Amino acid sequence: MSFNLEALIRPNIKKVTPYSSARDEFKTPADAGKKMIFLDANENSLGSPLTHWYNRYPDPYQHEVKLAITGIKNIPASNIFLGNGSDECIDLLYRCFCEPGKDNVIICPPTYGMYEVSASINDVAVKKVPLLPNFQLDLESIENAIDQQTKLIWICSPNNPTGNSILYGDMEMIINNFDGMVVVDEAYINFAKQRSLLLTLQDYPNLVVMQTLSKAWGLAALRLGIAFGSEEVISWLNKIKPPYNINQATQEIALKALQEVGQVNEMIRQLVLLREEMAVQLENLPMVEKVYPSDANFLLVKVKEAVKLYEHLLGDSIVVRDRSKVKLCEGCLRITVGTEEENKKLIESLNRYKG
Repeated sequence: MSFNLEALIRPNIKKVTPYSSARDEFKTPADAGKKMIFLDANENSLGSPLTHWYNRYPDPYQHEVKLAITGIKNIPASNIFLGNGSDECIDLLYRCFCEPGKDNVIICPPTYGMYEVSASINDVAVKKVPLLPNFQLDLESIENAIDQQTKLIWICSPNNPTGNSILYGDMEMIINNFDGMVVVDEAYINFAKQRSLLLTLQDYPNLVVMQTLSKAWGLAALRLGIAFGSEEVISWLNKIKPPYNINQATQEIALKALQEVGQVNEMIRQLVLLREEMAVQLENLPMVEKVYPSDANFLLVKVKEAVKLYEHLLGDSIVVRDRSKVKLCEGCLRITVGTEEENKKLIESLNRYKG
């Protein structure tokens, strides 16, 4: 495969002159600290009701946070893009590579819904190649669906809502044989035994790997998504992102969290144990027909009378996700692994069901 990134970039994007913020034009010396007098960005120099330093715009490229991620992932900061949630990364990839009304992308449902929603917002056609009954990629159908206007292929692994990891070799097969961009969403990779595709990032200029601080790191409220890619891809995303897309509070909290790798690893270990325990308990219930294997922090569970069971749980103030009308997930509920006490209440509620 001969990959040409420049040929994939939308013509209008190539012509964009990025917005130059005040902090872009002036690079703060590393040892300057708070000695600098900033009169360049029309900020409120008197401070704010919360803290004096929230009156200043944040680092537009989140250098400290990226360096912290580099220390954990062993990926250079120049290969890291931070988004306001992974959803911003998804949107920017569409804006960068897909011409509205002309190009198309491939998704493999059932999968994360924002790939299709963001495509619709950007007026990009979506080709759906459903997963096989075992929730793996249909490689032959994907190959047949690709045409000259196919710019992105989205793969979620571990997949949401099915919970399984996509076969590593199948993903590499697509990356090696597709001359567009392949985006692998690894939001749940920390809960999986399968290794991350980050290890092969330097080998594939057409690969983007997305991860997040929302799941294993427990920071969903912060909205901090991560896209890893070649320096060229990251540089294009930086050109078209909003000037200050990651706020100061998020950067500060993320930096503190990224220092607690040991605590996060322990939470991952506990959640995996709770997941396996929950799976066994669910399998013993009469209304449960199947608990699908999971590499994520949730279980896809096929049940009798899914809608009625969903409503029963709501009556006990337990909210799960009804996926019963999704193709290949018929009759299924998606259940997040909760705390030990929450999981106990879930099982107790299911045992009371009289459907």
